[in-house]
Amino acid sequence: MADIIVVEDNAEIGGLLCDFLEAEGYDTYLALSGEEGLDIYFAEGSKLIILDILLPGMDGFAVCSKIRETANTPILMLSAKGEKEDKLNGLLLGADDYMEKPYDIDILLAKVKGIFKRRYSTEEIIDGSIRLDKLGRHIYVNGEELTVTAKEYDLLLYLMEHKGKVVKKEELFNRIWGFDSGSEPQTLTVHIKWLREKIEENPKEPKRIQTVWGVGYRFE
Repeated sequence: MADIIVVEDNAEIGGLLCDFLEAEGYDTYLALSGEEGLDIYFAEGSKLIILDILLPGMDGFAVCSKIRETANTPILMLSAKGEKEDKLNGLLLGADDYMEKPYDIDILLAKVKGIFKRRYSTEEIIDGSIRLDKLGRHIYVNGEELTVTAKEYDLLLYLMEHKGKVVKKEELFNRIWGFDSGSEPQTLTVHIKWLREKIEENPKEPKRIQTVWGVGYRFE
């Protein structure tokens, strides 16, 4: 399994990015089209996909959508297009983050390091009937694995890591989506609702993810 698949149709830019990533210790593959990126991913797997949106043939949105049909591997989208609609489309399709080209390589590397730090460790968090596998990014309730999105997983992980603490909405949103992500704040409310439907015995009367009105949420 590769650490990172870079999907970039410009071989020079893609190769340079891979060089920077490999200098940081990551094992990389470079794909020059969306179709090639999918072939590599489904044959080899990866821990992160850095995905350009403007690709010949299958574009980045289609690639992201295809991956999200079966997997929650982190996806960092890159695009020379900075329109809000493009950012929202990518994030709603399941991308974990979005950067505009030309990007600052130091910021991109910092984002990559943050993704790996948050998502890959050998630890588990167990709380009552809920077990969160941080290595495989799986969530189990009463021993049964849930089907969750990458953002749902990250959201529950952060809440469980801060059990008993009231986490402000702004903190949650900035931590999971990023203050410059282009997502709308109400996205958080929607994801909390989806999580409750999956982990609560009675989502209408939640006991695990509690709302602290006017402030945020608390995991109990």
